[in-house]
Amino acid sequence: MGAEERIPLLVVAGPTASGKTEQGVRLCEALGGEVVSADSMQVYQGMEIATAKPTLAEMRGIPHHLIGFLPAAERFSLAHYTALANAAIADIHSRGKLPVLVGGTGLYIRAVAENLILPEGKTDFALREALAQRFASEGGAALWRELAAADPAAAAKTHPNDQKRIVRALELRQSMGLTLTEQNEASRLAPSPYDCRILLLGMDDRPALYSRVNRRVDSMLAAGLLEEARAFLAQPAGATAAQAIGYKELAPCIRGEATLAEATERLKMETRRYAKRQLSWFRTQCPQGAVVPARQGRWVAPEATIEDLHKWKEETRVF
Repeated sequence: MGAEERIPLLVVAGPTASGKTEQGVRLCEALGGEVVSADSMQVYQGMEIATAKPTLAEMRGIPHHLIGFLPAAERFSLAHYTALANAAIADIHSRGKLPVLVGGTGLYIRAVAENLILPEGKTDFALREALAQRFASEGGAALWRELAAADPAAAAKTHPNDQKRIVRALELRQSMGLTLTEQNEASRLAPSPYDCRILLLGMDDRPALYSRVNRRVDSMLAAGLLEEARAFLAQPAGATAAQAIGYKELAPCIRGEATLAEATERLKMETRRYAKRQLSWFRTQCPQGAVVPARQGRWVAPEATIEDLHKWKEETRVF
C-alpha cells in the first residue's frame, strides 16, 4: 500500500495523568476528528473514576469510541481490541473525519499503528492466569530466566519485573510453540494501512508528571473512588478488569486493614510506578513519536504543531 493510499491516523499517547484526554479533544476540535480510545481499562462499564474515563463535559461533543462498552466480568484481549479499533478507524475515515487514537496502553497503540498481525487461535486464559500466579509466588526473576532460555532476544528487551510481557511471551511459547521474537517478526509482514503522526505527552518532566498523578488520585477520591471501589470489589470481575489500578490498592481500607490515608499513599505510589513503566515503554518502543514539551507543568501541543498537522491532513490524498 503506497503512502498516498494510507489512512491518516493521529496518535496522542503518553503516561497516565499527562493530559491525553484534554489534548485529544482539543486536536479533534481543531482538525475535525473523533477519538478512538487506546486504554485497556476504559473499555469496561462501571469503572468511570478509577480509569479516568472522560465525562461528557470533558468530551465537549467529540465522539469517543471504544469506551465503556464491555461488562467488567468479560475478558478482553489485544486481538479483540485491534479488530474493534481498526473498524472504528475505518468508519471515522469513511465519514470524512480524522481518526485520533488517544491512550496510554502502548501495546494497543503499537498493534494498530504498525498493523501487527496476531497469531490465530484462542487465548489460553487458564494458562495466562497460572503463569501470573507463578509470577506472584516465584517472582519475576524466575520466570524471566525461563524466558531467557526459550527466547533470549525477547528476554534481553524485557525487565524481570515486566509481568505482562513475560507472561505473554511464555504463554505464546507454551500454547502455540512460538517465541515472542518469531511472532513479532511474522506480525510485521503486512504493511500498515495508516499514515501515522504520533504526539507523546508527559515525557520530559517527571516531577511535574508525578505531581499530576498525586493530584489526580486526590481528585478521584473526592469524586467517589472509594465508593466505586467498594462496589467493584463486591461484584465478580474478569481477569482483565481486575488489573485496573485503584481498586486493589483501596481494598485493605475497605476491609478495615488500613486507614484511608495509608491506602491513598499506596495508590499514589502504584500509579507513579505505572507511569514510570509507561515512560520507559514509550521511550524504547515509540522513538518516532514527537515529544510535546512541558509548559508550566502541562503538555499542550503548540499552535505550530497543529498547523503542521493541518498540512499533513490536507496533503493526504485519500482524506
